[in-house]
Amino acid sequence: MGPAATLTRLIALLGGTSSTATAWQLPRNDLPPEMGSLGYSHGTGPGRGQQHPLAWAPIHDDDDDDDDIDIVTGSQFHGLTTYGNLPYVNAFSDDEAQHQGSKYDIAILGAPFDTGTTGRPGARFGPQGIRTGSQRMSPQGTSIYTGGTPLASWARIVDTGDAPTTWLDNTVALRQLDKAHRVISGRAAANASVSTTPRILTLGGDHTTTLSALRSAHERWGDVSVVHFDSHIDTWDPAVLGGGLSDYAGVNHGTFLHIAHEEGLIRNTSVHAGIRAPVIRPKGDIRNDARCGFEIITARAIDKVGADGIIKQIKERVGDSNVYISVDIDVLDPAYAPATGTAEPGGWTSRELLTILDGLVGLKVIGADVVEVAPVYDNPGETTVLAAAEVSLSLLALMVDMPVQSKADKDALHKQAEEL
Repeated sequence: MGPAATLTRLIALLGGTSSTATAWQLPRNDLPPEMGSLGYSHGTGPGRGQQHPLAWAPIHDDDDDDDDIDIVTGSQFHGLTTYGNLPYVNAFSDDEAQHQGSKYDIAILGAPFDTGTTGRPGARFGPQGIRTGSQRMSPQGTSIYTGGTPLASWARIVDTGDAPTTWLDNTVALRQLDKAHRVISGRAAANASVSTTPRILTLGGDHTTTLSALRSAHERWGDVSVVHFDSHIDTWDPAVLGGGLSDYAGVNHGTFLHIAHEEGLIRNTSVHAGIRAPVIRPKGDIRNDARCGFEIITARAIDKVGADGIIKQIKERVGDSNVYISVDIDVLDPAYAPATGTAEPGGWTSRELLTILDGLVGLKVIGADVVEVAPVYDNPGETTVLAAAEVSLSLLALMVDMPVQSKADKDALHKQAEEL
């Protein structure tokens, strides 16, 4: 590469001339042949008139009109990285949330929290990883399996960004996440004739974050049945885990469902699916799990009954109750989701999980999450974040398919009936 070509390349890397510079075309015979027609810049600001040898920039010989060039909506990879290229709404701001254009029916909330892990950390970066995995999605995308377009439906779906949470104190961080859920679910819905209460899809974060979501769901919707996709049961009693855990450390990603039961947040018609990790106390843990209201569907059950059998068992278990679906990405085999904190061999494939989720259509899903995605452990093909983004889309489709009345909706209808 000659000196002139090197200089041209350097100028391109530096961004060419500044917006305050005037480009003057020099005679071609004053330039080396390989430089062609270039411009020389004399600054128009302070120090103008000085020669700036790095200010060479190509001159456009034509006057083409570029008014028809779209730099607003022309790419899926421009602007803010939101889930599925959805609109961003700062739902934490009262000033913005009061505008009609900022209202929503389903909010996507990031929960960048991973100090409740007992294995590898890194799930605090999960929300952004899942958003990155969703960049090729578009509202017009139609499922080849269901025919649905969940991102372009009656429901206005927005990305509200990440909840502000400290990384230094579990207790404070969970209180922040509790408040974030209350604020977002407390806004007026865009389509109030369907439901006055927005629903939330949470992107985790470690599985401890589901506790905040369940607290908010109970406040807005009442008791819920939990459909819990995971390789672990997550109902461990912190008092028997060993190691003399403090109350502070006892709230973690393996105990949150036990705590949710103790707080009276969930119904005794809940179910685990995809379980395969060992238990600590063979009898005690299973007894406590049943006491917390859960039935267990193991990962290997799919070999006997297939995806349809799993779907049927889940639907029979939860019945007509309001449902919260929580998906720990480690329900998938590590071959399909290596980027997680506590991977367990022998899990489901991405296709099997997506088939089961899509088969749950008709359930009254009042909230959901995808958690335990730790992008730092992903492979170059970003297998895990792509799978997590697709799982999130299936969960959104379930919420769009079945509008659900909140406690406030039911109370308003009851009051109207009394007044008649």
